[in-house]
Amino acid sequence: MGAGWVAGVTRARALRTRCLGAGGLREVAASTTLDDALRYLAATPYRHDLTPGATAAEAQRAVAATLLWHLRVLAGWQPATGADAVRALAAGFELSNTEHHLRALAADPRQPGSERLDLPPYRLGALATAWTRLARTRTPSELRTALAASVWGDPGGDSPAAVATGMRVSAALRLATTVPDAARWAAARLALLFGREAFVVGRRMPDVSVRRAARLLGPRAVGAGSYADFRQALPATARWLLDDIDEAADLWRAEARWWNAVERDGRELLRRSRFGPQPVVGAVALLSVDAWRTRGALELAARGGGPADWPAEVLDAPG
Repeated sequence: MGAGWVAGVTRARALRTRCLGAGGLREVAASTTLDDALRYLAATPYRHDLTPGATAAEAQRAVAATLLWHLRVLAGWQPATGADAVRALAAGFELSNTEHHLRALAADPRQPGSERLDLPPYRLGALATAWTRLARTRTPSELRTALAASVWGDPGGDSPAAVATGMRVSAALRLATTVPDAARWAAARLALLFGREAFVVGRRMPDVSVRRAARLLGPRAVGAGSYADFRQALPATARWLLDDIDEAADLWRAEARWWNAVERDGRELLRRSRFGPQPVVGAVALLSVDAWRTRGALELAARGGGPADWPAEVLDAPG
C-alpha cells in the first residue's frame, strides 16, 4: 500500500458526492421545460459548463465536460497504474474528439449544419493519448496514418464508419488489458457494437478491427453468419449482456442493461476497503453512469418531462 494509492482512493471516494443521484435525476427528468432542468442543474456539480438558454445538445455536452473534468482531477491524484486505468476508462472523450475532427475535415462549410462542427474539442489534459497529433491532421488519410502510429492502431480505413468502429474496438481491447476489473464491461460493450454493425446495420468491419475484436469475443463469434450463432459463440464475459435478446433488432435493449451492470459493479468496487485500483475504477463507473443518465434526463425535460416518480434506471441517454 503506497501513499499514492491512499490519496488516490480517498479522492475517488470523495468524488462520489459529485453524482446527481436518483433523486436529482428524477427532478431533472420531471422538469416540464429544458430551462427548468437547467435551473435545477445550476445548483449541482454539473453547473460549471452550463449556460442559461443552452440547447439540449449543448447541455448534454456540458454534462459530459463536467464528467471529464472530474476524471482529470481523479487521475491527477493517482499513482501511474491508477492514472493509466482512468485514461483507459476515459478513452471515449478522445474518440469523440477524433470523430468530430474527421466530420469537420469532410464537411462542406456551405452546407446547413456545418456550423455545429465548430464546437471546441473536449479538453483532455493528461488523459489524452494521441489527440495532439490527431488534431493536427488535415485530411482523412493523414488522420488514419496518425491513428496507426498511436496506441489506437490502424482503423483499417479512413471513412467515418471505419474510424468510429476501429477506435471503439481498440478502446475495448485496451480497457480489458489495462483494467482487469473492467474487462467484463469492455467485452460486453464490444459484443453490442459488433452485433449492431454485423446484424443490424449489415456492415462488415475492416479486417484489422475484426481481428482485434476476436481477441475479446473469440474467432467463432466474429465469424458467425447469423445473430443467433454470434450470441451462442460469445464468451461468458460478453454473453450476459445479450441474454434473452433473441433478435438483433432488439439490441437497443442492451444499452441500459450495460449501464445498470456498470453501476452495480462500480458500487461494489468502490466499497472495497483496500487501497488500490478497484475503488478508483468504481468511482469512474459511478460518475460515468450518473452523467449518462443526466444526459438522458435532459432529453426528457426537453420533450416536456417525464413522471416525477420515473425510476432512474430506465432513463435513457442519446447515443
